[in-house]
Amino acid sequence: MEETKAMTLRLPARQAKELEAVAQIDQIPIAEAVRTAIEAHIEGRRNDDEFRARLRRTLEEQRDILERLAQ
Repeated sequence: MEETKAMTLRLPARQAKELEAVAQIDQIPIAEAVRTAIEAHIEGRRNDDEFRARLRRTLEEQRDILERLAQ
């Protein structure tokens, strides 16, 4: 089984009520609805060319910093 991490999520009351309603209609726990939404968001970012370009730039910047620190 994959390791899990408990997190706290604060939502505006309106959004929390809407999430509860969606989960209830879909007959799934709220946590599952949140996990599904997060996975969809992450997958969308993976498929976004601009995000991927920023990711590559950040990786290069961090690589340079880490290499300097390792010297």
